[in-house]
Amino acid sequence: MGMSSAAVPVDDALQNKLLAALPESDWGRLQRHLSGIAAPAGKTLCESHADLDHAYFPTTSIVSLLHIAPDGASTEIATIGNEGMVGVTLFMGGGTMQKRAVVQFKGQMFRLRREVLKEEFSRGGALQDVLLRYTNVLLMQTSQTAVCNRRHSIDQQMCRWMLLNLDRLASEELTMTHELLANTLGVRREGVTDAARKLHAAGLINYRRGLITVTDRAGIEAYCCECYGVMRHAYDRLPGPHLYPLSLNGRPPHGNGVERIPALATV
Repeated sequence: MGMSSAAVPVDDALQNKLLAALPESDWGRLQRHLSGIAAPAGKTLCESHADLDHAYFPTTSIVSLLHIAPDGASTEIATIGNEGMVGVTLFMGGGTMQKRAVVQFKGQMFRLRREVLKEEFSRGGALQDVLLRYTNVLLMQTSQTAVCNRRHSIDQQMCRWMLLNLDRLASEELTMTHELLANTLGVRREGVTDAARKLHAAGLINYRRGLITVTDRAGIEAYCCECYGVMRHAYDRLPGPHLYPLSLNGRPPHGNGVERIPALATV
């Protein structure tokens, strides 16, 4: 299934935190080059070790960056929602993606041609500052995910994964089969099934085939390892409007609307 161009108002791109952080002058130059597209779940934006023609700024979709082993097994190393972008390699000295980028949860995103991104980045202004700060946080997420996958139990990894995606979706429900979640976490399907049963028995989630519903958000946060808090704190300090409350207690606000701000926020 491919991605289709969508007749989406360009101001909808401001649901992306990075774009919303730009001052009016930068936004004025950039907006005419942005195009909105519908991204179905499972769509591959770019294969690993392939050239990337566009940068992608998710608004209501979520993208998974996957490490692909020689035997074809996959492990998620990072997720990207409306707090970030796909394609940092375009301004970091190369145009080749080292990881596979796949749409994990369907929605919309905006894309920008790589030559436009490079030109704007080379100006050395607000966009460069925003993207470099985001890249630093993305690298942190990647390393923290590696630590979590190595040191913490599957049920704790599952809690971390659920919380980060629930924040981006502003929902209590995640459409994901145990098999796909096992592939995402890089573990056996039986391990995910056992973890889900444990969380269900504790009264934290309900699940049926293809759907996980969090029934006790605070309980999930308490059960989770420290990795979620570390990642949340880093993302909350990115320039631009906060997408989530700074406190980890309670559910995130509903809706994807983002207030337009005139300039970069300080970190």
